[in-house]
Amino acid sequence: MSDAREAAVPEQDQVRIFDTTLRDGEQSPGISLNTAEKVEIAHQLARLGVDVIEAGFPITSPGDFEAVQAISRQVEGPVICGLARTHKADIDAAWNAIKDSPRPRIHTFISTSDIHIEHQLQTTRDDVKGEAKAAVALARSYTEDVEFSPMDATRADVEFTAEVCAIAVAEGATTVNIPDTVGYTTPEEYTAYLRRLYELVPGLGGVTLSVHCHDDLGLAVSNSYTGVLAGARQVECAINGIGERAGNCSLEEIVMLLRTRRDRHGLDTAVDTRELARTSRMVSRLTGYSVPPNKAVVGRNAFAHESGIHQDGVLKERSTYEIMDATEVGLDSNAIVLGKHSGRHALKDALEQLGFKVEGEALRTAFKRFKEIADKKKQVTALDLEAIVSDEMRERSEAYNLAWFEVEAGSRREPLATVCVTLPSGEQSTAKSSGDGPVDAIFGAIRQAVGSDAELRRYEVEAVTEGTDALGEVTVVLRANGRLASGQGVSTDILEASARGYVRALSNALEGTAIREAEEATADAAVERTPGP
Repeated sequence: MSDAREAAVPEQDQVRIFDTTLRDGEQSPGISLNTAEKVEIAHQLARLGVDVIEAGFPITSPGDFEAVQAISRQVEGPVICGLARTHKADIDAAWNAIKDSPRPRIHTFISTSDIHIEHQLQTTRDDVKGEAKAAVALARSYTEDVEFSPMDATRADVEFTAEVCAIAVAEGATTVNIPDTVGYTTPEEYTAYLRRLYELVPGLGGVTLSVHCHDDLGLAVSNSYTGVLAGARQVECAINGIGERAGNCSLEEIVMLLRTRRDRHGLDTAVDTRELARTSRMVSRLTGYSVPPNKAVVGRNAFAHESGIHQDGVLKERSTYEIMDATEVGLDSNAIVLGKHSGRHALKDALEQLGFKVEGEALRTAFKRFKEIADKKKQVTALDLEAIVSDEMRERSEAYNLAWFEVEAGSRREPLATVCVTLPSGEQSTAKSSGDGPVDAIFGAIRQAVGSDAELRRYEVEAVTEGTDALGEVTVVLRANGRLASGQGVSTDILEASARGYVRALSNALEGTAIREAEEATADAAVERTPGP
């Protein structure tokens, strides 16, 4: 097995990890992260040790610009990257958002496939070459670190794509990314494509070649790995593989593939793999995208053994059926850290060990919530603390907040819920509703209290830890105000967790509406909603 603590890999053998969770990942349907949540994730990505954080697409909205700017100012370590089309306004916005970072990067892109050039861009190949040249030159005038992507490259003519890449390199691009934008290519095709690019663009050997693969055919990790073997030294990926449509290459999977099979290829990353599970849980909680139990590396069943033969083998020698150690990816973090009588100082110390810096009013609020949980649970674990802190952080930023609720229910009567919600104005609104069950009644009362006709699209309940006193984590996905929005709630009481999750989903829908209105007000700056590589 590999050792997560082994010496740093030599630079020539290091594959850079470009994390796009906050840009491509955040474009997934139903995800609506606010600035505070994005900054929290970015800090965790820095602890994880990623090389580049693609913090967002600044031109798309004031909210995205604000988040990218906040990350560039607050997060140290990784390169902070802003995405931009080849439009001058995009590149100016990206630079203004990232310029305060000690290590800023502008990532600009334009399509080279004929299907995109004809139907989406409605332009010509010559115009694409001209735009790429001007965009890279402008970006290079702002920063020495410039990345260029020929979008939909794997469905494009390789000779034309090579022309555009050569122009980008000549203008000063330091990274050239070859995206499989719609997850169409196969490993064999991707290898041949990249090798041909190296032949056609001599200057490609002097810059970093990057790969960005989508998972529409389930090949994102395979294609990314193939790209690395073909010479790429940067992989663009996302935590839990989230992203447009079927998602991106999963960061935890490509990292552990490189780490575990270093004997085969001699390559590795600078990622601290012991932070993988914690990062996965944080992103899952804040996005509302749950991790499937059979997910490789970080899924609940990743190191579980049901078969008697497997159990027997693992008990005798773990390597009989485990190619990785659970501790390598941080799945050993469920240790008991605090008890009912632990004080504020002990809580602060435990949170700092988990990477959370909580002080002042935030610490007082977290301690109050901890005491409430500790009164209901015999022991509070690291996983519980992670859930509590994430939950409290979301509550401080909500448009709507759950003030209180009551439910009357039984096997011989229809459930009746009374709910009080604090509105954005600060006023409180109370409403009653019956329903098919207590959860349905609560949701109906919340809708009446805020005056929403939201439609429930998904409702999931999962235990944070084991046992009858475990924290319950509820994920709610709604369609409200013309968009999908998700929210999560955490409590030892599933009804309370459900109410919190529903209120937060409504808040995210409301925030998304405000962002959309701001985008429409600045439509001239972002006429096309091009999703990016």
